[in-house]
Amino acid sequence: MSPFEHGEVFVLDDGGEVDLDLGNYERFMDVKLTRDNNITTGKIYQSVINRERRGDYLGKTVQVVPHITDAIQDWIERVAHIPVDGKTGPADVCVIELGGTIGDIESMPFIQALGQFSYRVGAGNFCLVHVSLVPVLNVVGEQKTKPTQHSVRALRGQGLTPHILACRSTMVLDENARGKLSQFCLIPAENIITLYDVPNIWHIPLLLRDQKAHEAMFKVLNLQGVAKEPNLEEWTCRAESSDLLHEPVRIALVGKYTCLSDSYLSVLKALLHASVDCKKKLVVDWIPATNLESTTAKENPDAYKAAWKLLKGADGVLVPGGFGDRGVQGKIIAARYARENRIPFLGICLGMQIAVIEFARSVLGVQDANSTEFDPHTKSPYIIFMPEGSKTQMGGTMRLGSRRTYFQTKECKSSKLYGCKSFIDERHRHRYEVNPELVSRLENAGLSFTGKDETGQRMEIVELPNHPYFIGAQFHPEFKSRPGKPSPLFLGFIGAACGQLDAVLQRSSIVDNSLSKGVGSDISAVNKTYKNITATKTGYRTEFIYGSRNGLHF
Repeated sequence: MSPFEHGEVFVLDDGGEVDLDLGNYERFMDVKLTRDNNITTGKIYQSVINRERRGDYLGKTVQVVPHITDAIQDWIERVAHIPVDGKTGPADVCVIELGGTIGDIESMPFIQALGQFSYRVGAGNFCLVHVSLVPVLNVVGEQKTKPTQHSVRALRGQGLTPHILACRSTMVLDENARGKLSQFCLIPAENIITLYDVPNIWHIPLLLRDQKAHEAMFKVLNLQGVAKEPNLEEWTCRAESSDLLHEPVRIALVGKYTCLSDSYLSVLKALLHASVDCKKKLVVDWIPATNLESTTAKENPDAYKAAWKLLKGADGVLVPGGFGDRGVQGKIIAARYARENRIPFLGICLGMQIAVIEFARSVLGVQDANSTEFDPHTKSPYIIFMPEGSKTQMGGTMRLGSRRTYFQTKECKSSKLYGCKSFIDERHRHRYEVNPELVSRLENAGLSFTGKDETGQRMEIVELPNHPYFIGAQFHPEFKSRPGKPSPLFLGFIGAACGQLDAVLQRSSIVDNSLSKGVGSDISAVNKTYKNITATKTGYRTEFIYGSRNGLHF
């Protein structure tokens, strides 16, 4: 999935590389999904082909209907019984999201499969929510319902009848538009939900609750009197307090895919979670890495000056992950600027490797220090291809998923941010690593590798002890950041950028001490020491399925 077309590739604990929307589900619901919660066309066709090769179809002609559609339904039912919330037993409700647009060729087998599925399970067991755009003509301010009417008609033509309409618009759906939709789409007015622009995304659950969207679903699924009212006190507080933040913290994000913010969606969310925790308004300055390079100064001096102005005005510098050599020199320049000017710096995956290369060049004086990713024949390979990696099979051969990192000392900033734990589990996605043979040279010059894998040969976390905040991580901490539970490294980064690092470290220590003394079983006791930990109760469990144009994702 190209970052320029689909946004970031989200990584799950089991190493599944999936659509970024599964990250939204994990963040909103604080659940852990697996690669099986993500169906794609390729997975379905591969499974059907494998079954045919084994002779499961006994020589029958294999067709889209029924074999592909049956495979989709079987996948849904199988995964729906696998819990994702840490509890035992199947969930009560399975949510299936089929993305794309009605009429897309790619989604036709999935629409057909869901049409068969809804007929097979019967009324009361299937609720279809159709999301549609209601555009507003800026000249007269009129809301146009024709696109939604046509999409509902097309949906019915393919065997699916919506029970609820979720209308996306810039403003609240007026009664005239609601009446038209109810009349022409044959849907009760109370089942037409409007999703209008709000100050921040955390208002959306509140918007749905206020319009009683949950009651409409309960009625269709015959769950009235069984399900409880949603408890959104913590969510309400978070959404409203976020609107009141005005003091900014400016973060320069120096990357390769800055033309599409979704390419770094999880990074943005992790920054937001940490900023809200520090009670600061997040301002992200997007800096294309190439604009910091000397070649840009000659070819486009205005872009060069603008990029440097943003970099020099930032409270913190973040270099995220990426692939390829374009913009590498600009990232190295950004890391050097942050190191020399004592600006808080966070490097993720490639960003950590960049920090190592910059240190080797500037401090050790190894001017040709490089990565074999950018120069396969470099004489100073400070970053190398991992021995177990495949150089012929590119897809799915990286070091993926949750891996354990062991802290080498509890006196470093990263260990303190994680509550002085002995080890942590974070998600990875890389095929290059710091050269273990050159680690001693780097450490003798002042660079500290405070986190390593179980062998002690793979570097996971790097720090500059004499810097206010200079940390690089081989893993991707942004994938496990949650609202109200920000990633420790991002929290430390934002804390350092706004002058609150000492307070953040103290809070992390308090929570760790409380949990180590057995207070973890009594969440209210922890609340007394750390206000951002809140106990919530939910009356219903859900499983999630997400769908893109290329398939479904549970």
